[in-house]
Amino acid sequence: MKQFAKTLLILAMASPLASLANVDSALIAKGKAKATACGACHGADGNSAIATWPKLAGQNAKYLLKQLNAFKQGAKGPRNNAIMAGQVASLSEQDLKAVSAYYASLKMSEGKTAKQYVKLGQALYRGGDLKDKIPACAACHGPQGKGNAEAGFPAIAGQWADYSIAQLKAYRDGSRSTGVMMSAIAKNMSDKQMTAVAHYIAGLH
Repeated sequence: MKQFAKTLLILAMASPLASLANVDSALIAKGKAKATACGACHGADGNSAIATWPKLAGQNAKYLLKQLNAFKQGAKGPRNNAIMAGQVASLSEQDLKAVSAYYASLKMSEGKTAKQYVKLGQALYRGGDLKDKIPACAACHGPQGKGNAEAGFPAIAGQWADYSIAQLKAYRDGSRSTGVMMSAIAKNMSDKQMTAVAHYIAGLH
């Protein structure tokens, strides 16, 4: 019996899944090393201390990689941010993948929703607003705000409300254009609606 168990262990270690786990571990370790400077704004554990800077912990890697590449395009790209452009300028595609994998491996801290935003925020997030042509956020980001990693839809649960509001406004005014769907939705949202849903999202977990 012991020999059988030992054989299974050897086979498991030699399997593609085991190899993939080793690759992932190596990629995450590389990403951690490359992300040292990122901690100054985004926190040592990927959870920023200031609400204007996003939490990156727990975000899906596919989405993060897309955003990092968008920043790398500079002023002519879909996310014009001089600070971020400078941070990623010297990073290779493999470096960006590693950093994305590292932050995806971390856990986002939980936030809270103030009572005054629950009713409207929850209504918009779960049901949208037919009159204003705003679809339910949950349709893409999931009922608990965990996103859809395969589709590249970001996890938003626990994200700082101030950051989410700023991004919704950026989609609305066109200064951010990383998602055609989000740009179209944001154009139909009022400041009040953005504020309510952003605060509701902050309390999801």
